[in-house]
This record gives sequence, C-alpha cells and structure tokens, in this order.
Amino acid sequence: MNPFHSLKLSDPLLRALESKSYKTPTPIQVQAIPPTLAGHDILGCAQTGTGKTAAFALPILQRLDKHVPHRHGRTSHPRALIIAPTRELAQQIVNSFGEYGRYTTLRATAVYGGVGLFQQTRILQNGIDILVATPGRLMDLMEQKYVSLQSVEVLVLDEADRLLDMGFIEPIRFIASQIRRERQTLLFSATMPREILHLANALQRDPVEVRVAPTEANIPKIEQSVYVVHSKVQKEKLLEHMLVKGGMNRVIIFTKTKHGADRLCKGLRSVGVASEAIHGNKVQGQRDRALARFKTGQSQILVATDVAARGLDVDGITHVIQFDLPRDPEAYIHRIGRTGRAGATGIAIAFCEPGDRGSLRNVERLIGQRVPVAPMPAVLERIQDREPVATIETPRYEIQPRPQSHAHGHSNTHAHGHASTHTPSHSNTHNREHGHSRSNSFEHKPSRTRGKFPRHARHR
Repeated sequence: MNPFHSLKLSDPLLRALESKSYKTPTPIQVQAIPPTLAGHDILGCAQTGTGKTAAFALPILQRLDKHVPHRHGRTSHPRALIIAPTRELAQQIVNSFGEYGRYTTLRATAVYGGVGLFQQTRILQNGIDILVATPGRLMDLMEQKYVSLQSVEVLVLDEADRLLDMGFIEPIRFIASQIRRERQTLLFSATMPREILHLANALQRDPVEVRVAPTEANIPKIEQSVYVVHSKVQKEKLLEHMLVKGGMNRVIIFTKTKHGADRLCKGLRSVGVASEAIHGNKVQGQRDRALARFKTGQSQILVATDVAARGLDVDGITHVIQFDLPRDPEAYIHRIGRTGRAGATGIAIAFCEPGDRGSLRNVERLIGQRVPVAPMPAVLERIQDREPVATIETPRYEIQPRPQSHAHGHSNTHAHGHASTHTPSHSNTHNREHGHSRSNSFEHKPSRTRGKFPRHARHR
C-alpha cells in the first residue's frame, strides 16, 4: 500500500501522487498533513527541498474539493490564499497545486508584479478557488476590487522569514485583517526569528508546531567544499577552469549583486559558455525565458542573485557554485538546496575571499560542521589582483550541438474534472537572441589568456 494512504488523503489526490511516482511522504508531510486536515493552525519550520509545498497543498485541496461553489461576477472570491515572497516561488506553488489537484475541479492561479494586470484580471473574473500571490500585486488587485478575501477559509504564509526580510510584514498584517477570523492559518518558515513568532502569535490560534531539522533535509546528500581565493581575478579564473574541465551538466552560480550577475554572465558568454542571468532587475518575461532555456538545457549555466535561491524548482541541477558567499548564513543553505533535491545527490562549491572568512565561520556554525577546503589548481595559485599575471595556458572550447531535448513539464489542464492553473504566458524566443547553441560536450583548444575572461573568444 502507498504510504500516503496512511495520511488519509482522498482518492483524487492519491491518484495524482501516483502519477508523479511519489511513494513515500517526507518528514514535514508526515508531521503537517494530519493536523492540517483536522483544521488546526500550523507553525512549520523547514528548509527548502523538504516537500513543504505538498505539506500544505494536499490538505487544502482535500478541504476545498468537498464543496465547489458557483463562480461568477467581476470580483474573484478565492477560498484559499497563499502568500509568497517572490514571483518564482509563486509560480512553483501554483504549478504544484495544478499537479496535485489534476483530478479535481478546483482552479488555481498566481498573481505577481512584473507583468500586466489585464491577463491576471481576466483569469480572476472567470473564478478561482486558490490564489497564490505576492503581497504587492495582491494589494493592487484588492484596491481595484478585482479580489475579495471575504471567502478565504485557509491563509498560508510561505517562506515567512523571507517575507520579513523583504519588508512585507505590515502588508501581510493588513491582508490578514481583511480575512475572517474563523480561518485556518498555516505559516512556514526556514528560520524562526522573534519577529516571525510575534507574527504567528497575532495571526494564529493554538498552532501545532512542526519542525524538520536541517539534518533531516538534503544537506547530508550534498558534497560541500570551499576554495580560498586571494582576489576577484583568481576567482574568475578558477570558475573558468572548473567549467572548462567539464563534468558540470546543469549549474547555478550565485552572486551577491545584480550587476555582478550580469557581468559574470557576459564574461562566461565571451568564452563560449551558454549562460543566463536572473535577478530582480529583470522583467518577468526575461526571467521566464532565462529559466525556460536553463530548464530545457539550451543554457547549462544560470547566474543568479538570491532571488532564485528559494522557489526555483529545476530538476537535475548537478552543481551550485557560490561565486560570492552570502552575508546571511541561512542564505547559504537555501542556495545549496537547489541541488540534491528529492533524494538526489549534488555538489555545492563556495569561493571564499579574505573578507569572507567571517561569513564562512557563521555558515559552519549554522550547519554544525566544517566545510572542507579544496586545493587550488597549481596553475592558478600565483594569480593576484594587482600583480602582473603570468600568461597561462587555459583551454578554450567550443560547445558542440546536442540532440534536440524536450522539457518534461506538466501542461496546464483545462478539461472538466481537472484542476487548472493559470500563469501569464510570454512569447517564445529563440537561441539567436544571445547566440546560443545547444551544448553537451566541450572541444578543447589552447588559448592564451590574462587574468580576466578573454573578449576575443566567441561562442561558435
């Protein structure tokens, strides 16, 4: 018998889980689903990659599927509201509702900034049961009377500590004040600072506390290492050396700033590495296209700021490289959580400059272990920022075409009897936008480079 049967989930949900080949519930699901089905408020502490979305999506779907009211009118009256800090996380959550609720008649949609209101309001006017929203866009729609929260039965705050960091606590208090007090409130956070506990006390009634320690998450399945670098030039050459060496099939590289992400992406393209950048200055269409090229393998490298550390759900990420160590040690865990997901293994590499030693110590205190120091390749040991750099032999490579690959995603379902999810669509773009070709192998040719990414090496 499927272990999910023990959680007393309905047949439509069990069918959906079987179609996804989900066999065993995760610790957060085992702890959170039964009390949520019983109607209790939940205060959950769990890292990313622990199955947290299913822990609240499955019981919400089961509750709402018992009675589907008639939908009509200009103003949408969702029955479940999920607040997420970023567009990427909102998209991931609504996709999960669509997958788990595919054998129900419930409708879900996501609303967020960075795209026009028109398409979002059209979907809302057709009637929805589950609304996933970022706080700013939700308040815009409420002000224009496109959304009413009077019918909300379940309120979910996902990644509450991230909402706190982004300054959304007061908007959340206002949004919650527009929902009836006889609601069920579920709050999930990777950490539990004092401000989050105060928020929980204000919004919840006798919540059941659910905790999944980091040791139960995916950290043990991730091979971690750190390179001690002396300069930014040495760091750039080390990254180039790693990518030329090969063995990295799908990589996310994290930078500290938006400008740094764009600069690094440009440098990688100049040496023939198909890469995309994603950060807060990118409009939604650009972010969607970058993620689509990364997911389908058209680009093997995604350079990102922490906007992608949570909510980015891409299968098969083999490596996470922290080009810049984060100031917040919690962000380190969220970043490496992009690999080693769903029981898989992964590799996480960090670069530590002299000014980052304190940040590294804070990370090691948090995870309760030392991050092994990896030896610097001999050819890069003597590179410094302000000293003359000896000319070194660095392989240059061409990315060879690979067979056409197809993304294996779930399309939105509109047939009767299926839950449907709606997200704004964007026009497709082609690889010629950045001169990318599909790649899976490297052809090495020696070239002479100095310190920075050579500008003459162009992708062929």
